[in-house]
Amino acid sequence: MKKILVTGASGFIGQSLCETLSKSNRSVRGAVRYLNSSLSNNTDIEYVSVEDITLKTSWKDTLIGIDCIIHCAGRAHVMHEAKTDALKIYRAVNVDSTKKLAEQAAEAGVKRLVFLSSVKVNGEVTDNWHSDTVLNNQKKYIFTHTDIPNPQDPYAISKLEAEEVLWRISQKTDLEVTVVRLPLVYGNSAKGNLERLIKLLQSSIPLPLGAIQNQRSMIGIDNLINLLICCIDHPDAAGKIFLASDCEDLSTPDLINYIASSMGYKVRLFPFPVFLLKFLFSILGKKKEINRLVGSLKIDSSYTQEVLNWKPPISVAEGIKRMAQGK
Repeated sequence: MKKILVTGASGFIGQSLCETLSKSNRSVRGAVRYLNSSLSNNTDIEYVSVEDITLKTSWKDTLIGIDCIIHCAGRAHVMHEAKTDALKIYRAVNVDSTKKLAEQAAEAGVKRLVFLSSVKVNGEVTDNWHSDTVLNNQKKYIFTHTDIPNPQDPYAISKLEAEEVLWRISQKTDLEVTVVRLPLVYGNSAKGNLERLIKLLQSSIPLPLGAIQNQRSMIGIDNLINLLICCIDHPDAAGKIFLASDCEDLSTPDLINYIASSMGYKVRLFPFPVFLLKFLFSILGKKKEINRLVGSLKIDSSYTQEVLNWKPPISVAEGIKRMAQGK
């Protein structure tokens, strides 16, 4: 029976991953900052406390008997990072501590480390991204696993640097590394932009988003967990970068309508010129927010599917329905 260590086990992804792994023929150890009553009472999950993930953290006892690590822990992206030394802070958690974990994992004889990275390593949007792929005589703008990295903020830079550190450690040791770059992950208890969008829908105010014709790739929590479990065992996952998605791209109006329908909300979208939306939001200091609403971020996850012989088991419609029902 393989023993899996999940870091960040109390987080949105880590919690779901531990619960799913515990139902399979695997032994699960979840690393969390604090042991408290908010953790699952599932006795098949062994929780251990790793209070602060730094260069000084000792993983020695936590790694005993571990075959594979799924590294979910890290400093999450903050839309408006107020700290002037943001890159230094991101590096301390996302790069330095990842390096420490990987080095100790290699020494402990861990076979594989699956690292949760971000598609932000590729870039922010695909609206103006050049690709040689042509579809119906039009340029097809899409991120792929072979793109030259183009991180635009401290968070994305730290994720790229963490990937590079892991590749170097893997080359010098027997530790296999697999990188999974994530877009927006949706599901029950999801935070961030999706949570803000749902709160906006709950207000029932008319939204001037009907003219948006973007395309964005996402991945539902159930599909992501299924993919990560595939990466634990698949022999061809080692040494690869995989882009994760549901393989169904949605426009912002499509996403809003899906969520509203699943949650029983009435939504009123009316068309408003996109260039005016951008202008108004820029004046309000919300340029990043409007870019996410109107911009495209398309992912080509065909390489992931081909190498791993994997397909998302859950459709976008079903995933959003589950989110709405709190599943």
